[in-house]
Order: sequence, then C-alpha cells, then structure tokens
Amino acid sequence: MIQIRLKDGSSIELERGATALDAAAKISEGLARVAMAAEINGDVTDLRTVLEDGDSLNILTFETEGGREAFSHTASHILAQAVLRLYPDAKLAIGPAIEDGFYYDFDVEVPFTQEDLEKIEAEMKKIVKEKLPIERFELPREEAISLMKEMNQPYKVELIEDLPEGERITFYKQADFVDLCAGPHIPDTGRVKALKLLSSTGAYWRGDSKNKMLSRIYGTAYVKKSDLDEHLVRLEEARKRDHNKLGRELGYFTTVDYIGQGLPIMMPKGAKVLQLLQRFVEDEEEKRGYLLTKTPLMAKSDLYKISGHWDHYRDGMFVIGDEENDRETFALRPMTCPFQFQVYLADTRSYRDLPLRYNETSTLFRNEDSGEMHGLIRVRQFTISEAHIACRPDQLEDEFRDCLDLAIFMLDTLGLSDDVSYRFSKWDESDKEKYIGSAEQWEDTQKRMRQILDNIGIEYVEADGEAAFYGPKLDIQIRNVHGKEDTLITIQIDFQLAERFGMVYVDSDGSKKHPYVIHRTSIGCYERTLALLIEKYAGALPTWLSPTQVKILPISERHIEYAKSIQSKLSSAGVRCEVDLRNEKIGYKIRSAQVEKIPYMLVVGDKEMENSEVSVRQRAKGDIGAMSVDEFISKITEEIDTKANQSE
Repeated sequence: MIQIRLKDGSSIELERGATALDAAAKISEGLARVAMAAEINGDVTDLRTVLEDGDSLNILTFETEGGREAFSHTASHILAQAVLRLYPDAKLAIGPAIEDGFYYDFDVEVPFTQEDLEKIEAEMKKIVKEKLPIERFELPREEAISLMKEMNQPYKVELIEDLPEGERITFYKQADFVDLCAGPHIPDTGRVKALKLLSSTGAYWRGDSKNKMLSRIYGTAYVKKSDLDEHLVRLEEARKRDHNKLGRELGYFTTVDYIGQGLPIMMPKGAKVLQLLQRFVEDEEEKRGYLLTKTPLMAKSDLYKISGHWDHYRDGMFVIGDEENDRETFALRPMTCPFQFQVYLADTRSYRDLPLRYNETSTLFRNEDSGEMHGLIRVRQFTISEAHIACRPDQLEDEFRDCLDLAIFMLDTLGLSDDVSYRFSKWDESDKEKYIGSAEQWEDTQKRMRQILDNIGIEYVEADGEAAFYGPKLDIQIRNVHGKEDTLITIQIDFQLAERFGMVYVDSDGSKKHPYVIHRTSIGCYERTLALLIEKYAGALPTWLSPTQVKILPISERHIEYAKSIQSKLSSAGVRCEVDLRNEKIGYKIRSAQVEKIPYMLVVGDKEMENSEVSVRQRAKGDIGAMSVDEFISKITEEIDTKANQSE
C-alpha cells in the first residue's frame, strides 16, 4: 500500500500501482466523474499517471486552470480527428488549448468555409458520442520520426526533428487517430459534452510570414451546454463591441489594402478623439513639470548602435538604406529615448537640475508580424504619450510613484482603471543574450523596483522574460473584448542607457555620476487607447470625448434657422455640435443620432421656438424634458469640464 497526501493536508491509502483517477474515485465517485487532470507534486499530468508513495495529489476539474486546459486540449484533438476523417489528405500542424477554447492549424488545399465548419463540428459530436478512450505512449526519437513520416505528417516530423537526440517522444491515441503531444489529456472523448467551432482564419506556420499559410480553426468546449450557451452570448456581445467592427461602422478609422496592414487611416471622428486625448495628456503633463520636446522620426543606425536597439531590436525596426553597400543606413524610430537623451546631453547638468522630465507625443514605427495585426490594438505606425525622466538615486522612488500616480489619474479619467492589472516584468536570467548589463546589475535593479512597488502597495504579478533589454518595468495590462491581454502603459527603470550615452550630472561632492532614467507612458499608445474606449463604451464615448457632442434636430424646414442659432451658441461655448438638415421625419433623425451614439439630441419645433427652448434627449435616458438653451449649455459644459466618464 502507498500513502498519498491530498491538497487539504489529509492522506489516503491506495494499492501500489494506483493512478490519480483511482485516487479520485476513492475520494468520491462524483469527483472521479468530473476529474479532468491531476496535479502531482506540483506538476499537471494525466489522471492515468501511476502514483508513488508519498506523492502530493490535487485532482483538477474543469473549474481549475489545469483541468480546463487538459479538457480544451482534448477538444483540439477531437477537432483534428474529425478533420482527418473528412479530409484524409489534411496535414496537421499544432493544436493547443487557449483561453476560452482551442485551435488547430491545418495544411489543406482549400481554406475551410462556414459550411465545412458545420460538417466538422457534426463529426466532432460523433467522436464525443463514441466515448473513445485516450491513451498515451512514448517512442524513441527516430521511431517517432518514422511514424510521422509513415502517417504523412511533415509538420510533426519537423517538430520532432527540433527536439534533442535521445529524447523520448510522447503521443496520444484515440481510436485510429494519433497525434504528437506532451499532454495532458482527459480520459476519454465522451467528457466533452458541449462544443462549438467558431471561425476559420489563416495563420503562418510557426507564426513566420516566410512560411506557408495554414488554415486555423478556432473552437470552444464546455462540460455543460448551458455554460457553452452563456459563453456564446458573451462572444456575441464582444463582437458587437469589437472596435475593429464598431470603429469602422461609426467612422472612426479605416484601412486600405494598398496602403498596408497595420497602417490605419484615422477618419475625422477618430482624429478628433486622438486630438482631445493628446491635448488632455500634454496639458496634464505640463502641470506636473514635464518639458515638451520634438525629435526626428528617424536616425542613422549609429544612434541605435549606441542604445543597443540595433543589436537587440533590429528585427522590429524599419531600416532604410543598405549598410553592406557603404550607404548611410537610417531606421524609423521604434522609440524616442535615444533622441530625448540628446536634449539632456546638450548642456552640463548638476544634481540641483534633477529630476529632468522630458515628454513628447511620439509617432513610432515597429515592424510587427502580420499575424499580430488587429485594428487599432496592434499597428505598425502609432502615437504614444512618451516621456523620460533623469533623476538621482534618492529621487527614483518618488519619481516612479509620480509616474504611476499620473497613469492611474489617466485611467480613472477615461473610466478604464477597473479593467487593468499590474505586471512586474523581469529579465530571463537563462537567456542573458537578450539583455545588456550584468546579472548583478539586473538583480539589484529588480530588487529596488520590487521594493518600490511594495512600498506603493499595488497588487502585481511577476513575469520573467518580459523586461525591456535595458531594464525591468511595470506593465499596466488590459484585455480587449475578446479577452486578449495587451500592455497599455509601461513604467521602466533603466540603469544602462545613461552610461552608454555618457549622460552625467555633477553631484554635491563634485563627482560625476550617471542618472537613473525612467521610461514611461501616461496613457500609452493613443490608437490602442481609442480602441479600448470604443469597446469599453460600445461606441458611446463619454460626452467630453465624443467627436460630436450634440445633434440639433429641426422638425421641419421652418425650424432650421432657429436650429442654426442654437448651434452658434453651443459652438461659442466650446460644444461640438451639428444640425441635421435632412428632409426626414423627426423619428428617423432621432434614430440616426442614436445609431451614431451622439450624447445629446436637441429637438426644435414650433413650441421650442416660441419659448426659446430646446427639447433635450439624452443618449441613454431618452427624453429628459425641455429647457432653455442657456440651461442646457450650463449642463453640458459642466459634464465636459468634469470629464464625466459614464456614457449615460
């Protein structure tokens, strides 16, 4: 007999050779029925894993991350098996579990259509009903390669050949379907009670645009149909809010194939919101002691070689010229820091001058992979609220704290503060080639940054390998409507570049020292922020940010002059307004303004003209009654001045 320790600290006794599933059954038959995977001594593994005396065991259900991942991963194998049943010549690439579901990439002659997805989904449901046992087996590397060649699966062969010689390769089998996979998987296909294929799109093999374009099928799966139905409702709501759809429908931006992917055209509405955000940010930063700079959009490669970007970030840059043919080589800037450093270097600096805070509304260029492009969230040309602070060591914590205070102020004002999380991004000490500086410098700086974060008292997670190549950073993370997480705002501590550029200050004792540099954004990338605002408010932006704040709706032609006089008064008060001059019924005009997400509609007819009033309709509340023009101006200007962030 063996003793197994459970998560709650208790122990159970099992016969030698018992599996994790046997342990689940001993605890309760109900637990065995809902078990998906097991955590043994901290490692997530199959329920079929044989236990050893003294093991610690935690049974994972669908409600746990590890259990849900094993469940979704099995669903991806069911998808691959269904595709091979219907399209025997299909070549399998990869099929991982992802948040809220799974996908699988296939090499097929013709991309999948919606009709194809319906057929594949029906076949998947047949496989579920068959309740096929899922078996794990291993092969030596060479035998594994032979098996995949025999099965005519070249992508699997390539994956195995990338593994070290002597490695034992893991496979999973369900009936006649075999797939290269590290696992874990659930015991049988019958546990995948509810599934749905969502879409098919293109995806380059291994995410490299130089490789072949494959067909990727996305899906989701749940243990209960009611949970699946709830998820599909959430997805539909997300689609309605998706800025890539809604932003185009409302006329905020567009894209043109012959201009290029990741290069959006901002329409008048989108350009107006970006202008409002930029003015707001620059005015607030000026109040907080920042000095505005304006620097070039490109530079010779010499600048990037000093900063280290040429060695560590060149693949992400747009390079102009040909270094090999002795031509001057330039690159569009992917960041502003080495440019702003020249402002610091233009004069001698004393310890009394510090801190120096330089800000800039920077247009940047990054050669993002085509597979990463998405609306305004990830683009190749974007504008950022960038700044760099040179400070003494004794000023570092206060300046970092002030940067975070500014970022939180911006998030609060925009109504996004409840949607973010904080990530302390550190270096990956196992891959030192990615970074500049010594291990000791990195550890010292990270220790100091952790102390600052702890002193501030924010909740954060730590992430290895997410630091900039020159220093650790605090990333303020946010998810779009589809659940994908991106960085919105960063605050970075740089202990390297001041020395590389020869930035010094004369200290109180007359010695020359290098300042710390804090790289930070206050609102992040303006385009990404606009995308998130469209999604947050479903296009109904707060009044202060709405491109058109008021739409004046004359009931008939004889009311147009009165409407125009109101427009003149509103414009003089700084309110953005338009008059709907179309020869349409008032109900149609109201519906049109609602579709455009206009915050306020002013209906004017005979009664309003006689009483020198307007009939006010609010976007969310509908008719809120008649009031004088001056009374309405007072109401809306207060809402604008206070930057009320509720769309109501």
